[in-house]
Amino acid sequence: MSDKIDAEQFIKEELEPPSWLNSQFIGQILSEHEEASELQVIDLKIRPASFEGDHYASLMFRTTVEYTTAKGKFSKHLIVKTESEPKGPKKESHMFETEIGMYCHVLPEFERILREAGDKTKLFVPCLYHSLEPHKVMIFEDLVPLGYSLIRTRPVEKVELKTAFSKLAKWHAVSMKVIKEQPQLVEQFKYGLFDGINIQTDSFITSGIYKFIEMLDKLPKLKKYKPHFEKIKDSYLQRLKDEWLEHRENRRLDTYYVLSHGDFHIRNIMFKNNRETGVHEDAMLLDFQLSNVCPISSDLIFSIYMLLEPEQRREMGKDLIDYYFNVLLATLRSIRYQGDMPIESKFWEEIRRNKYFDFFLLSTFLPPILAVKSKSYKMHEIVPNPEICQKVYFMDTYVEDVTKLLPQFDKLGYFEGL
Repeated sequence: MSDKIDAEQFIKEELEPPSWLNSQFIGQILSEHEEASELQVIDLKIRPASFEGDHYASLMFRTTVEYTTAKGKFSKHLIVKTESEPKGPKKESHMFETEIGMYCHVLPEFERILREAGDKTKLFVPCLYHSLEPHKVMIFEDLVPLGYSLIRTRPVEKVELKTAFSKLAKWHAVSMKVIKEQPQLVEQFKYGLFDGINIQTDSFITSGIYKFIEMLDKLPKLKKYKPHFEKIKDSYLQRLKDEWLEHRENRRLDTYYVLSHGDFHIRNIMFKNNRETGVHEDAMLLDFQLSNVCPISSDLIFSIYMLLEPEQRREMGKDLIDYYFNVLLATLRSIRYQGDMPIESKFWEEIRRNKYFDFFLLSTFLPPILAVKSKSYKMHEIVPNPEICQKVYFMDTYVEDVTKLLPQFDKLGYFEGL
């Protein structure tokens, strides 16, 4: 019941702006940003910046503000990102501190390094304002009036995916240089996905593998794979968490480390296509609350399930990840990286070694993601409702994905030595 109450509370907050988000607050921020003490807000419109249930850790609002200064009358479109106000004991979270650090310190340095190499790639939207007290809040220029949009109801085109992977590759390449030459810049970024998951008490997370096994058992064409997942069902989450801590506290010598995006999925990328011709022009990565130093494979494995279309996922993203790797190498050369260059065979070996992350994403994250994408359910309807949660495992789109992916797992040796 508490999960349902929390979900309903979050949805209500997601649709209704907090009382402090008003003309006085926005006016003060714009006054400081534009160095215009005389600035006066004459109109402010606020509406949700996301669809119901889109975001699970932050509240997003789109504002249109009209204001005057000594120079005249102006209008500005802003995105306000803030945190849900807890009704009970406050949970420890590093998400806003992480994102503020990324936007205000790390990503500007990453872009500076690219500019020195003659690369004009834009990695982020500048943050106009940020604060942790009395409210956790960040404010950005809205990308929608600039022609960017989220992809919701259509497949992502390959050219769009290539732009997203190109930006990730350049980000990763620069982070490898920074980790080697300026490690102090990124040492604070150590809180990722598994820091926000309690593998003992989060019923949605812990039950995923059991629902997955039940699905395998009921479908004759998939039943042969059930014994593999039976072997790991009670231990694989702890193994994943242990590996996460190992990467943080005792890094392996045979692993490529990067500052990851941490949540590289379709809802965290905005795409820009020419309004007249429809030609693709750019992609902008968003939401860096889970960015952390970790193995290079983390973002890539995550993208297979959370970003790619089914046809790419069924090939384990090989073409796009190959493209990413080529951009990574080219960028490392252009920025004069002084470490050992990644070797393709070792790179793929590292991705295959993290198979338990594949198991987790396939069995737990992919079913609700496909259900939301198909408009069958909203995320806040799935997570707290065991009956609906069970249904998404038998959706045709998910069963088809699993039917194609498990033979790939077998071919790659994922079931050996479990």
